[in-house]
Amino acid sequence: MKTKFFALALATGLFLNSCSSSDSPIPVTPPATGEITGTITANKTFAYGNYTLKGIVKVASGVTVTFDAGSTITANKTTGDNAFVVLNGGKLNINGTADKPVVFTEASATPGSWGGIIIYGDAPIKAIGGVTTSTSEDGNALPYGGTNAAHNGGSLNYARVEYAGAKLADGTKENNGFTFYSVGSGTTLDHLVSYKGADDGYEFFGGTVSMTNAISYGNYDDAFDWQDGWQGQNNSNWYAYQTGKGNYGMEIECSNNNNAFWPKVINITLKREAGCVPEVAGDVQVDAFQFKKEGNGDYSNIIISGYGDYTEGTTVYKGAAVKIQDATTNTNQVNGSKIKLTNVTISSTSQIVPVGATSSIVVNFPVGNFATTTTATGASLTAGAWATVGGTSLIK
Repeated sequence: MKTKFFALALATGLFLNSCSSSDSPIPVTPPATGEITGTITANKTFAYGNYTLKGIVKVASGVTVTFDAGSTITANKTTGDNAFVVLNGGKLNINGTADKPVVFTEASATPGSWGGIIIYGDAPIKAIGGVTTSTSEDGNALPYGGTNAAHNGGSLNYARVEYAGAKLADGTKENNGFTFYSVGSGTTLDHLVSYKGADDGYEFFGGTVSMTNAISYGNYDDAFDWQDGWQGQNNSNWYAYQTGKGNYGMEIECSNNNNAFWPKVINITLKREAGCVPEVAGDVQVDAFQFKKEGNGDYSNIIISGYGDYTEGTTVYKGAAVKIQDATTNTNQVNGSKIKLTNVTISSTSQIVPVGATSSIVVNFPVGNFATTTTATGASLTAGAWATVGGTSLIK
C-alpha cells in the first residue's frame, strides 16, 4: 500500500512540476548597453551586451577588464581616434566561446577605421641597435620592453577584431587588428580573428607570448608580422586568407639583430585568392614567407597556395613561397641554420624553391632546413560562429 502511495505522490509531483515549468517561462535578460571611454582605473566586467567604444580607451596598470561571451563592442570613426589599449600591468580577459565570440568592430565596416586591440607588456625585446627598450609607433608613443618573460596581459579567447588599421594621433604607421608590444608568455591568445584591417592582421614587437588558432582574413598589409626579437615558442594553427588587397603572408624580421633565439610556429596555412593585389601599387609584396633584417624561425606543417604571378604595367612579378630580402639575412640566418621550413606543401605559386630578392642573393638552405611534401595539413581549425562573418565562413 505504501509503495502505491509513493508512486502516486511521485507521479503527481512530476506532473505539477511540469505544469509549473510551462506556466512560468524563464525570463530572458536583455543584452546590456553602454559607452566605454577614457581610462579604466578599477576592475570592470562588461556583461553580455552591445557597447559603444569611444576614443582611445586604456586599461590602467593593476586593472583587469573582462568581456562576457557574445558581446559586441562598436567604434565609430566619425568620433575621432578609437582603440582599445591595455597598458603594461593591466589585463584584458575576453571570455568568448566558439558559438558566442566577442566582436570588436566599427560602424562603417570600412577597413582602417579604428586602432584595434593594443596590448603592452614588459617581456624582453631586442629592437634596432640591440636595445632592450623602445618606444611604440602606434600613436601612443609609450615605452615597451623589459625583463619579465612571463608577463601576463590577460586571456583573449574567441575574439574578433574587424576593420582596424587606423593611424592614431601622430603615429608613424597604421595599427593592426591585434598589436602586441613586449607581451609575455603568461598571456593567452587563442581563437582570434583579425578581419579586413588596413594594415597587418597581427604584429608582435618583441616579447615571448604565443598564439594559437588564429585567422587573418582580408587584411591589406601582411597577415602575420613581427620584429624586435619576438620569440613565442608555442604557436600553432595560423590561417591566412588574403583577398582583395594583401602583401606578404608572413613578414619576418629581427630588427637587424643576429639573435641566438627564434620563434616556432606549427600548422600554418597561407592562401592568396586569385586577383589579390599588393596594398600599394609600385610596392610589390606578393610572397608567402618573407625574411629580412635577420628574421629567422622554425616553421613546420605548412600549406602555401596562390602566390603566383602578379603583373603591374609591363612587369611580371613571380610570387615566391620563400623570399630572402637581403644578403645579411641569407648569410647569418639561412646559412647559419636559423631558418627552418619543413613539411611544406606548395601549390599555385610561381617560385617553389626559396629565392633572394635580387640575383646577387643566392639562397641555398642547408640540407633538411627546407623540405617540401605533398601531405602537409596546415592549420586545423573548427568552423563556427567565431570564424563566420555575414554568414560566410572565413575558413576556405
